Amino acid sequence: MISPSSEVELSELLLDSSEPIRIIGGGTRQNLGNNVQSKKNISTSKLTGITLLEPAALTLVVRSGTPLAVVKKSLDEVNQQLPFEPMDHCDLLGSSGYSTIGGVVACNISGSRRIQTGACRDSLIGVRFVDGMGAIIKNGGRVMKNVTGYDLVKLMAGSYGTLGVMTELSFKLLPKPEATATIILHGLNDEEGVAALCKALGSPNDVSGAAHFNNETLIRIEGFTGSISYRTETLKKLFSKYEISVVTDTKKNKELWNSIGNVSTFSKTETSIWRLSVKPTSGPKIMDTLLKSGIKAEALYDWGGGLIYLSVPDNINIRDHLFGMQGHITLVRGNGGGAKVMPLKNNLITEIEEGLRNKFDPRKILNVGIMG
Repeated sequence: MISPSSEVELSELLLDSSEPIRIIGGGTRQNLGNNVQSKKNISTSKLTGITLLEPAALTLVVRSGTPLAVVKKSLDEVNQQLPFEPMDHCDLLGSSGYSTIGGVVACNISGSRRIQTGACRDSLIGVRFVDGMGAIIKNGGRVMKNVTGYDLVKLMAGSYGTLGVMTELSFKLLPKPEATATIILHGLNDEEGVAALCKALGSPNDVSGAAHFNNETLIRIEGFTGSISYRTETLKKLFSKYEISVVTDTKKNKELWNSIGNVSTFSKTETSIWRLSVKPTSGPKIMDTLLKSGIKAEALYDWGGGLIYLSVPDNINIRDHLFGMQGHITLVRGNGGGAKVMPLKNNLITEIEEGLRNKFDPRKILNVGIMG
């Protein structure tokens, strides 16, 4: 394992490399994506530290190898947060190590609050990285603004390290909410639950979390204490025909939504875990299709039903049963009946990806094969 201690050292390493390289952060997501063809590993573990934190400007600049836990602790001290609520894959993937902020961006990891604040890439406002030829590139800055040419800030988020090794990242932040409440609707099946989530999101109650699992539908609201009280009563009236409970304790809310975002309910299973990104109303139909095919499946719905984690037997490739489905299917964990890990892509997307790789990594040495 090679761990460069500076951006310049990383640049020299990549400039002199001719063999495939695996880029590693904290090691918690090495099982995400397809197998990487590599001769050596480069770690960002020494590229650490917060270089700028301006609470008044809601701005953070941090080196890519910095542990996510360190970032969160520093933001807690100024009562601020990353808007996109990144998940931790350790429980789900059974991995050790620690999540880094660079790994979060590389995989565009976005949690339950995505429905309100956008994905990880939407909070990213600047990036520094070293491309496959050893060139040091900077794009964006400390404020949001329009750009011309490649929007490399957005491009790097979700690129899985195939276009360059990120060294420094800039984010816009949000203040932490004064209060949080989760309204839980009990006894709803999948179709009823997703319909309730859509209704809540379509209301003027500024919902920041919308999930459904095991006949419970969860709706989170955040903000000032007075506003939370008012919106809680409004939502209770909106769903008055259901059995309702409300969680207002801050610690309990944090534990509850961490469990949802981290998909902890499937962490102890020995099944394949699939991640589906679909139109919210499609989820119950997908479950119905699988169950009618005789497949034992469990579903956790997040993002108002637009994100689904499915737990199914390891010998089943659900893609064989969901022809014509609009959206993306990714195998996150397990064999999946021999399925490829990353989403299937059409020829146009493959052509665009190849064009970008030829621009930023013409020798094809960075995380080769991880995206299929």
